[in-house]
Amino acid sequence: METGSPDDTGTAGATRAADRAGPADQPSPAGAAGSAGPAREEPVWTGLPPGLLRMRRLLLVVWLGLLTLAAGVLSALFLDPLWAALALLPPALLAWGWVMLGRNWRSWRYAERADDLLISRGVLWREETVVPYGRMQLVEVTSGPVERHFGLASVQLHTAAAATDATIPGLDPAEAERLRDRLTELGEARSAGL
Repeated sequence: METGSPDDTGTAGATRAADRAGPADQPSPAGAAGSAGPAREEPVWTGLPPGLLRMRRLLLVVWLGLLTLAAGVLSALFLDPLWAALALLPPALLAWGWVMLGRNWRSWRYAERADDLLISRGVLWREETVVPYGRMQLVEVTSGPVERHFGLASVQLHTAAAATDATIPGLDPAEAERLRDRLTELGEARSAGL
């Protein structure tokens, strides 16, 4: 997972690099023949903080721990003691869920580009959402009681088309507020230019 400044991405970064390059640094005609247009740098992706993973894993342990206790005690009291083996199912789910939560957390990332915000997520089914700054109508920062306890906040983006609404969960509150302010500023500038 890469992190960095959003100013280093997109065509603006490629233009600045081309301006600094001298004649010796220009690509040869043979190398330019294969390209259809100006080269675009890859966006600089930012991953989610580890606090989100800790919160989700703790909730998993709490809920499956309670389920394990209930399954073991209730089956031992009211059923044949062999049924108490049902209490082994939640720990197996816990081990599987622990790994799946880690994979899901690593799959979330976002990148700020010159004209839009990219949000990528998903392990089996990758989903990448592109939210143009000029289409944003509302940017919210939310934080429920559990998120506040872990020092996390989510940024929710609303656009005219509900299909392009997006959420970035589990950010540090300062980063969520910075992102909200930046996206709001860029959205107002882009919509004023339409």
